[in-house]
Amino acid sequence: MLITAVEPRRKSLCALYIDGEFAMKLDAQTLLENRFDVGREIDDEDLREIIRLSNERRAREKALRLISYRDHSKKELTEKIRRTCDSESAEKAAERMEELGLIDDESFARRYAESLIFKKNKSKTAARLELAQKGIDRELAEEILDGIEVDPRGQIKLFIEKKYKNIEDEKIRRRAFAALQRNGFCRDDIRAVFEEYIG
Repeated sequence: MLITAVEPRRKSLCALYIDGEFAMKLDAQTLLENRFDVGREIDDEDLREIIRLSNERRAREKALRLISYRDHSKKELTEKIRRTCDSESAEKAAERMEELGLIDDESFARRYAESLIFKKNKSKTAARLELAQKGIDRELAEEILDGIEVDPRGQIKLFIEKKYKNIEDEKIRRRAFAALQRNGFCRDDIRAVFEEYIG
């Protein structure tokens, strides 16, 4: 097989033409570093290797771009990279970010749990579910949540004061009760707080 053209495309990609036919888009830097120039003869093994290298570079770049916006758990980062790259490259990129200390599930989980509980007024139960969705190990999530001291009834009061001004109204109270349950608060705590408001 003969490389007959390499044409620049968007997002640091180049179109690779083999024997006069468009073959695929690959990372431009990877093509340069591996001297995939016009006129070079390649075989299937060369092609597989350049595809692998291109995918790995693109996965690393995607990982860096994603973590520059905000923190991610390793699982979450891998899943987002997998949307544009193959699974193996996505996993390698996430592992590399972990090796470099750019992602750390424990510190991510701690910050995320505190944000859920103190900023978004979620219960520990709701925080536990969200941590699981982000791929945080159950034992780690439990350890982190056990270390967070919070009064659920105080949280319920904050929630009500922020979102429901006229809690004496039956309709608003039902709406608030349902919202608090969705946020993982237990019925007994919700009822106890409501009794304080309506006497």
